[in-house]
Parts: sequence; structure tokens; C-alpha cells
Amino acid sequence: METPHTGNAPQPALGIVVEKSIATITLNRPAVRNAFDAALIAELTATVRDLGARDDLRALVLRGAGTTFCAGADLHWMRASMEWDVATNQRDALALATLFETIATCPLAVIGVVHGAALGGGAGLVATCDLVIAAAGTTFGFTEVRLGLIPATIAPYVVARIGPGQSRALFVTGQRFDAEHALTIGLVHQVVPPSDLDAALSTTLAALRASGPRAIREAKALVALVAGHGSAEMMTQTADLIARIRTSPEAREGVSAFLEKRSPIWPAEAQA
Repeated sequence: METPHTGNAPQPALGIVVEKSIATITLNRPAVRNAFDAALIAELTATVRDLGARDDLRALVLRGAGTTFCAGADLHWMRASMEWDVATNQRDALALATLFETIATCPLAVIGVVHGAALGGGAGLVATCDLVIAAAGTTFGFTEVRLGLIPATIAPYVVARIGPGQSRALFVTGQRFDAEHALTIGLVHQVVPPSDLDAALSTTLAALRASGPRAIREAKALVALVAGHGSAEMMTQTADLIARIRTSPEAREGVSAFLEKRSPIWPAEAQA
């Protein structure tokens, strides 16, 4: 059943529907293109953890409300984080790393249904899903370097999904790419016309409902075992790395330039 809301209360950051052994979580911040902030990160982490612990569920579907799946980090939140010290940034970054690890290791099959755009952390969210159905026309990108940042907390999942070669090319350029390219490199598994997203999802869910619920969980655990996925040390290292980068002059200039709708003047160039 859907989480209720009444009166003039603020819309919840997540929509949650549970029906016939399938839980659907919808990111519900369409005004900011479903961008992450600290509150959304905490709520989504707790929700995935709680749903993953339920024995009556087989799959978890992740979607986005409005025109965009997820545009990554809320830039106003990111700008505020640049005034924090490194220790505070480390705690904040570790919370985001924990979200991605919670989704990646959720015992349920996690299906991403992606449309519009999945950028930065939104593209990282895609990489944590077990199976991804994307609408044709969706734009993807690991765009952090354009802001003087790096895709640190998502890197373990992206590199595992698309390999180091593709990751290097996309991480260092920050270039955006379309759904067909995402399919070619293995970031997504199926591309369909936008009008066919729900039908494609229904076909996938029918296959999951025909499978043994315990077998689904054990099959996912098997892949993690063989791939050697999961490392608390890696989470800490990536959180530490982005915490240091966030407080750098380059990152401050990159985020400020984006919010001010101008080209960045990188500190090294300003001194040349």
C-alpha cells in the first residue's frame, strides 16, 4: 500500500508502494530533479534496509517522479558542505557511501526504471541496481569533474559494472551519453521507448514471481561472493577521498560556477 499523506503536509521525499511481493520506491523530489540531500539519503537508506529485511518480498523497484530519474547531488546542499571541515564531510560522504552499499547488498532483486536523466550520484544509483530498464532518450553522465569533484562513493559500483576502461574515459571527461551507449557499456540492461517502460517492468517482475524467493536471494549472494563485492574499508576510503576534494578551492569554484551559471575559472588557470 502507498504511504499516505493528507492535508497541506509536505510531500514525502519517497513514495513507497508494496504490492504482490514487489516494493516500489519512487524518489519524490521532482522540483529538484530528485537530487540527493542528507535527508533523502538517510530516508532512502533506512527504507531499503527495512524492505530488504522482509521475508514476503522478492524485488525492489527504484523509480523517479517527474521528468528525471535522479540528477545526482543537490548542488545547494553540496555548496553548504564545502564550508564544513574534513571530518564533517567524511561523515556526510560515508552516509552516501552507505546508501549505495545498502542498495547494492539488498537481498532483494533491485530493478532500476530510469527515465529523463541519471547524472552523478544518480548514475551511481543505476550502477547499484541488479537490473536496469532505461527509457530511450535518457541521458547519463558521471559529471563530477565538471564541478571540480570526483565520483568517489559511486566508483566501486560503476567500475564493477562497466569496467575500468570505460570508467576512466567517462570519469575524466564528465561527458554525458545516451541510453544506447549505456546499454553498450553494460550500465543498463534494456532500453525501450518511454511508453513501454511499464510493460518492460511487468515482464521482468513476472519472471521474478516465477522464481523461488529464496533462490533469488541466494543467487544474488552467489554473485557477490564470486565477484568479491563489499568492503567496509573501500566505503571509508572513498568517503575520505571525496571529503578532501569537497573542501578544495577547485570544488568550491566548480560548484559556485554551476550555480551562478558561468564557466568555472579553475584555481590553476587563475594563477597562470
